[in-house]
Amino acid sequence: ESDAGDYTCVCGDQQSTASLAVHALPVLFKEELKNEEAQEGASVTLSCELTKEAPVQWKIGPKVLKPSDKYQMRQSGTAAELVIRDLEEKDA
Repeated sequence: ESDAGDYTCVCGDQQSTASLAVHALPVLFKEELKNEEAQEGASVTLSCELTKEAPVQWKIGPKVLKPSDKYQMRQSGTAAELVIRDLEEKDA
């Protein structure tokens, strides 16, 4: 999208200008989350991959998760991970 704009070709005192519009592709899941099972007290990592780099938000039900000792969010390029530590039954 940052490549959109007016481009000009100049030759001496002559010039030609054209406008370039770039239509953004939607962000899709290239690799979706997978169901996991883990033991109480352990940690688990949930991961997914997008078709292009974009910010993600992690939720459990309607509740948005925030980084803490319990939840660690990592994102590198198109890959996103959520690490849940010290699992309890209520984390299911």
